[in-house]
Amino acid sequence: MPSFKGEYEHSVDNKGRVAFPAKLRKILKPEAQERFTLLRGLEPCLYLYPQDEWELVEDKLSQINSFSRQGRTVKRNFLRFAEDLVLDKQNRLSLPSHLMEWSGISDSAIFIGSGERIEVWSPKKLEEVDAELSFESYQDLFEEVMGGQNNGGE
Repeated sequence: MPSFKGEYEHSVDNKGRVAFPAKLRKILKPEAQERFTLLRGLEPCLYLYPQDEWELVEDKLSQINSFSRQGRTVKRNFLRFAEDLVLDKQNRLSLPSHLMEWSGISDSAIFIGSGERIEVWSPKKLEEVDAELSFESYQDLFEEVMGGQNNGGE
């Protein structure tokens, strides 16, 4: 199953339009129909899901117990800022101003492939997050997260 990977920086015009990276566009499945859902991430970035992947997220969300306070809170705060987007004829996305403001995106955006979704970052916010993570702490984190998985005999 192909997944999104890599990092791509593109300028944002004064109307909030940004070119969607060509290498990521090639990975889109036909089922996505160049449609996306964009929402606040769990860090100061935006999550961009192709339509086919977003449908899987919605399936997971539908299984959350809406009768529990935790379930309602998670669904409400995850979905309240979600926006449906479509690539225009120039393969650009129009980023909503409220999401640009929240994420700190202004004249440039960095697209980072993150498996089934794409993260969209302000270069400044990404630099701040990266500065907090030393190589050694990343190694420790990687070993903790990946070390317990079956890595093909490694």
